[in-house]
Amino acid sequence: MTAVMVTTSAMGQSVTGATVAVDTVLDRRTREVASELRCPVCQGLSIADSPSELAQEMKGLVREQLASGKSPEQVRAYFIDKYGEWVLLAPKPEGFNLLVYLLPAALVMGGGWFVWRYVRRHTDTPAEQV
Repeated sequence: MTAVMVTTSAMGQSVTGATVAVDTVLDRRTREVASELRCPVCQGLSIADSPSELAQEMKGLVREQLASGKSPEQVRAYFIDKYGEWVLLAPKPEGFNLLVYLLPAALVMGGGWFVWRYVRRHTDTPAEQV
């Protein structure tokens, strides 16, 4: 009888350990996907970091979809279909979104060129007069 109790107890622990491992993986995947999606209420935060009720519901939906076997790409596509490309914290660098990635670099380079020209113009020595 004691052997049956020990075996049952050991089986219960292994199943619980496997469930915890699965939940940990699911939690990690949920956090990864949720950290890429913008909260519609806070707008500056991901749904993983936002305390709003809507963000918590969206995070739960991400978890449900991942648990049902959908890939992270499919979950992102669902939210893009529902909210548009805006819901991504880091939009894909294509089309108009490419401007978000290129404009800061262009402004820095343009500003550097302007400063270089200004300094060069004002530090040139004037030609000697005869």
